[in-house]
Amino acid sequence: QVQLVESGGGLVQAGGSLRLSCAASGRTFRNYPMGWFRQAPGKEREFVAAISGSGGSTASADSVKGRFTISRDNPKKMVYLQMNSLKPEDTAVYYCAADPRVWPHGPYNYWGQGTQVTVSS
Repeated sequence: QVQLVESGGGLVQAGGSLRLSCAASGRTFRNYPMGWFRQAPGKEREFVAAISGSGGSTASADSVKGRFTISRDNPKKMVYLQMNSLKPEDTAVYYCAADPRVWPHGPYNYWGQGTQVTVSS
């Protein structure tokens, strides 16, 4: 079992930055690829980025390439999403996920509760 808790969301102006964190529990954390997803009001949840268990491989959506970076710290059981050059269209609830059945888009077996990111223009 894996439990995930996101933090770091908030309100930021366009062009600003935020770093989301995801704290994981579970003894086999390093074995799990991890991902970030987001869901904007009235839209379906969409893939943002993913990272392999070792951290050696990453994937990201075209809409965030060059702006968002996913990383992980296995000893601390943490996953991060560094978001730079934020745009109003990045406004969404961001979810951390673990253990995809299909790399990198999922579906994923474990989900956090989400953290709100709001980007003002």
